[in-house]
Amino acid sequence: QILYLKPPWTLANLLKCYKKHWMAVFGYVVPRSLLSTIECLSKHLYADKPFDSSTVHILLQESKKLLHAFSCRSDYNGVLPQAYAEVTKLCETLGEVRAALVEQDLSEDIMVLSENAACEKMEATTPNLQSTEEKELHPSFHVAQENRHQEIWSVLEGVWNTMNLYSIELFQKLDPSAVTMASKASFEEAFLGLQKLLAAVKDIRESIGR
Repeated sequence: QILYLKPPWTLANLLKCYKKHWMAVFGYVVPRSLLSTIECLSKHLYADKPFDSSTVHILLQESKKLLHAFSCRSDYNGVLPQAYAEVTKLCETLGEVRAALVEQDLSEDIMVLSENAACEKMEATTPNLQSTEEKELHPSFHVAQENRHQEIWSVLEGVWNTMNLYSIELFQKLDPSAVTMASKASFEEAFLGLQKLLAAVKDIRESIGR
């Protein structure tokens, strides 16, 4: 009789009901701090912009927190465990996709760096011709070299951004205070990510050395 919105409910309606009745009802059933989870879900699920993988990751983790909190009260005829399992499966799938994309980006960056290093080595071993024709082409040679330097800089910037992504992931997984906005993933996953990063940096160093 006092419901803010009458059933049948959509997900948007449910989130509105959660917020409206949080202090009087739901805050006595689950921790009141989970209101931030409701607000996060409501804000992102109905925003007029596409999701990136980081946002999807956060939404899945916040959903897991909410389902887990209510499951401490009841399994609601088996519905909550099933929902929690499905969301967990989505989290794992998203993690695999993100890891594959990061690994692909690193491989591409390393390949380009290796090609550039080979080109520079060839140019360094090419005899310096002092002909008039070469002197006329000298300005264009500088332009090409400048473009190549910009390309190398762009690749290094891409590698740096990827390293930042790994750093963010690691801090979110290892810092307990970041749990409200990120996954509380296993240390094994964080360690594997670090190993990938170290291997990539080693390949880059070897390529630059060559």
